[in-house]
Amino acid sequence: MRVGVNTRFLLADRLEGIGVYTKEIVLRLVRNNPDVEFVFFFDRPYDKQFVFGENVTPVVVSPPARHPFLWKLWFDGSLPFFLKKYEVDVFFSPDSYVSLGTDIPQLVTIHDLAFEHFPEGIGWLKRKYYQYYMPRFANKASHIFAVSEYTKSDLCQSYGVDKTKVSVSYNGADVDKFKPVGDVITSELKNKYSSGCDYFLYVGAQHPRKNIVNLLLAFQEFKRKSSCLTKLILVGREAWGNQEMELVYESHEFRDDIIFTGRVSDKELVGLYSGAVALTYIPFFEGFGIPIIEAHASGTCVITSNVSSMPEVLGDGGLVVDPNNVQQIADVMMSLHSDVPLRKSYEVAGFKNVKRFSWDTSAELIMAQLRKYMR
Repeated sequence: MRVGVNTRFLLADRLEGIGVYTKEIVLRLVRNNPDVEFVFFFDRPYDKQFVFGENVTPVVVSPPARHPFLWKLWFDGSLPFFLKKYEVDVFFSPDSYVSLGTDIPQLVTIHDLAFEHFPEGIGWLKRKYYQYYMPRFANKASHIFAVSEYTKSDLCQSYGVDKTKVSVSYNGADVDKFKPVGDVITSELKNKYSSGCDYFLYVGAQHPRKNIVNLLLAFQEFKRKSSCLTKLILVGREAWGNQEMELVYESHEFRDDIIFTGRVSDKELVGLYSGAVALTYIPFFEGFGIPIIEAHASGTCVITSNVSSMPEVLGDGGLVVDPNNVQQIADVMMSLHSDVPLRKSYEVAGFKNVKRFSWDTSAELIMAQLRKYMR
């Protein structure tokens, strides 16, 4: 029994949403199914840490695919040859793409259709690629995994996919890694990043869809009302299209209280989650929103948006806001900052909420579907 896996997003020190999903799911597929052979298809030289077991054969398939023309060449030109060469029974793609050039059964995880709802948030060529090919990928796939009930519903409504063809495979939180840390660590991180002061936290890429502009404006309103020393820490890489965010930051009344850290180590990320007043994660759209449950696992309550999948993922572990309403965001920040018992109640609820999401459960669901297509 041989399963091919698209592992393009397993990049050392560069794992983000889809990369994290790929790692956590595929790691469990390999370790929990020693009777199955897995062929990992990378698009560039790979790090050995991602060869998760002796039942894995890593293969580099050219060309490196990070552009629409190269996506097409990799998936429909190069990959079918290697699927046949390695006698793959079924192919699993965790990053929304499948090959249109093979008749091998393919199972795919589709994370969201953000490009349909917020087309302005993506470059023209990529947007056209997604809008043209994603319905074809959904039709070609033998089975689809969605990362939330919201994404499943969106797929069925937008592309007319039969709901029996879609299973929900939630993201999870690594509860061995994300957990509350002691006061010593949180104090050290406060001294390093926020001059020893309390802080709100954002985690994720600085992309227009993530709504950093309204977060900055809400923080300004919060600071005006509270007159406190609390900071705003933003963790994550800078993405493209941030001109408006940069203008808002440059003119911000409390610019010195806003800290952009860039990427941080896993150890620091866990500590920053654990020490925050709250995670302020208010995108315009998400297929899931992993930072929400990472914060919950770390003992931190969450302010998030009342749209797309985010209320589904949040559960009772925080408060939802209209991502377009700056004043409402500021008011909720003020409420959680000043009302410690309220904040603690959401932290307790967040711990319970994390139990709804398990990488192990999702990997078992995926493997059960894969086995249906093995010889």
